Amino acid sequence: MKGTYILIIKLEGKKTIQIGKLGKKLFKKGFYVYVGSAFNGLRQRIDRHLRKNKKIHWHIDYFLNFSEVKDALYKESVTKQECRIATILEKHLFSIPGFGCSDCRCKSHLFYGSHKNITHAVKDLHLKRYKLKK
Repeated sequence: MKGTYILIIKLEGKKTIQIGKLGKKLFKKGFYVYVGSAFNGLRQRIDRHLRKNKKIHWHIDYFLNFSEVKDALYKESVTKQECRIATILEKHLFSIPGFGCSDCRCKSHLFYGSHKNITHAVKDLHLKRYKLKK
């Protein structure tokens, strides 16, 4: 399965985190949305993000070491749609500059907002809910 996904993530407290070469970033307590894509196994990519023990590879891996995925949504597609979704989210939420977008022209692929604003921002994206393993 190929496509695009979003992770809804909760950070329990304000935290400064080293995000690879992006450097140290201060993150507020609260909810975040990360947008990604996978064209060599969408389910495997989401499951990887959900694991605690993994090799650090992407910006999101650094952030997930200090936070928890609360929900995951996805859309099957043979075309890359993460930048289109990031553009939509940017209209409703605060972006974290440079995060997760080193391979495109987007300002960010990680966004911050209230749980209510995040729910509102993603409702019209027509994404399916991914069953989180407990």
